[in-house]
Amino acid sequence: MINLPLLIIVLAALLLVLLAGSLLIRRNKRANLDTTYFKTRWKELSTLCNDAKTWPLAVIDADKLVDEALKKCHYKGKTMGERLVSAQHDLSSNDSVWFGHKLRNKLVHENYKLSGKTEVKDALLGFLQALKDVGAIK
Repeated sequence: MINLPLLIIVLAALLLVLLAGSLLIRRNKRANLDTTYFKTRWKELSTLCNDAKTWPLAVIDADKLVDEALKKCHYKGKTMGERLVSAQHDLSSNDSVWFGHKLRNKLVHENYKLSGKTEVKDALLGFLQALKDVGAIK
């Protein structure tokens, strides 16, 4: 005969061990990032915000930088969009990152004209938060 309370305790302990393991794996993903590299790249692309002519390039480069960080963190997916879905639970401002990524897609695929500095700022803030969330920038 199975001791039901003992079985419940064993299953609960197993569940806790699995959850702790998954959290450690997520933290280990962040440990492999060269934060100096990402900080330097972010500063370089930030200079593109000084001129309205280079705003589209700033958005595109920021999107690439976030994608690079997601790849180095081993988020699954063949595309940036798939990797964003994989990372969504680790991103504190998921909607902002998606806003930036969709804006990048419009700029690249639809010859979209930016409406103003606020649009660029919102996209870049979303990308910056994503970099912080995955540990690429401190």
